[in-house]
Amino acid sequence: VQLVESGGGSVQAGGSRRLSCAASGYPYCMGWFRQAPGKERGGAAVIEGGGVTSYADSLKGRFTASQDNAKNTLYLQMNSLKPEDTAMYYCAARLRRWLCRVTESADFSYWGQGTQVTVSS
Repeated sequence: VQLVESGGGSVQAGGSRRLSCAASGYPYCMGWFRQAPGKERGGAAVIEGGGVTSYADSLKGRFTASQDNAKNTLYLQMNSLKPEDTAMYYCAARLRRWLCRVTESADFSYWGQGTQVTVSS
């Protein structure tokens, strides 16, 4: 599975941004993870076959993950962005049909190269 992210960039606080991740193949579970400088990588949102989504508690209500099955593309709509959302955002995928957990980056076998999102105050 190859994953290619796009949509990163600079945005002012309070703004919105939509990330895209185009996948080759048909992973069962896909997700977005992010890593800020000096911090560990953490989950933002995951979506599994059937469209069930899970979010990091701190991002619920602001971030929305969705999937276009026809295009095999995963999206992350980010609203009301804050400076602390500044991070490298990674798309991840897994083929195995098992629990799709936003807290477990180790569950994912395939990773994109990342796309940087910078939120200025």
